[in-house]
Amino acid sequence: MAETEDPIARFSAWLAEAEQSEPNNPNAVAVASSDANGMPNVRMVLLKAVDALGFVFYTNLGSAKGAELQANPQAALCFHWKSLGRQVRVQGAVEEVSGAEADAYFASRAKDSQIGAWASRQSQALPDRFALEKAVARYGAKYALSKVPRPEFWSGFRVLPQRLEFWQERPFRLHERLVFIRDGDAWRTEKLFP
Repeated sequence: MAETEDPIARFSAWLAEAEQSEPNNPNAVAVASSDANGMPNVRMVLLKAVDALGFVFYTNLGSAKGAELQANPQAALCFHWKSLGRQVRVQGAVEEVSGAEADAYFASRAKDSQIGAWASRQSQALPDRFALEKAVARYGAKYALSKVPRPEFWSGFRVLPQRLEFWQERPFRLHERLVFIRDGDAWRTEKLFP
């Protein structure tokens, strides 16, 4: 692939290639945040959009990640595509997506996933599996004959990239590392030793 000075275009090209080679969820990404004590916390989510503004994923705002990102709006992302020997790391500030964006994405989800968003009190203690199944049944009945509205506690976050690193595996661990660093409205690049 020819080098580009636009890291979002570069990322989009790599993601498109991963969509052809990764067996499951090429849009899976590890999201790192930190709690009130500065303890790092990382988990996998699915990237749902990427554009010139940033990288978007959705969650329950009351979840650990939701609470952490609202309290300390900074995050790191890590995509790893083993089949391609590639990794992309992203660091930046975080903002909540607009209500209209969250509504549009929520409306595109399968109805069972919409019901699941209402039923799950993500990251809270679950007394037993039956409690979850009962909540799913309750919201399933409530919205059986109507559209499922987006819960006010469910939205998305956009990571506004300040730094992106593209890593390409090479023989003998002599990997290629290309970093894009935001410099005002432009990007500057540097190569790193592996």
